[in-house]
Amino acid sequence: MHNCPKCQQNNIVKAGIIKERQRFLCKDCNYYFTVKKLGKKIDDYYVTKALQLYLEGLSYREIERIIGVSHVSISSWIKKYNISRPPVSEFHTSYKIFKQNELIDYMKVEDNLKGSGFIITEFGDKYMVIKWERFKKP
Repeated sequence: MHNCPKCQQNNIVKAGIIKERQRFLCKDCNYYFTVKKLGKKIDDYYVTKALQLYLEGLSYREIERIIGVSHVSISSWIKKYNISRPPVSEFHTSYKIFKQNELIDYMKVEDNLKGSGFIITEFGDKYMVIKWERFKKP
């Protein structure tokens, strides 16, 4: 059972429905309240991946397309954990999504590996390759 948010007692009764939510009355302090809606909990794995991708230079919308989580949620996580990107560097990040056999074929081509750094991360049955390349000077 719920406790009263005002006096913390549990002497409460149902007192109708307001905006499709159950309303309660505390019999000790005569305070009316509704129970807060519990939001949908997203697995910490996706939160961590979203923050990593943000630090790698991807935009909120790109992360949304990859992970399938709202860009608004991603923005709120970045604010919540006070994440900031490092200053602009001479590196440019890009990413590609592969199935396992496509990833193996990609890795076999030596030119794909030269002159840049990269990480591979798993997303269910697919793999993401994040690649850092130096900006080419004109």
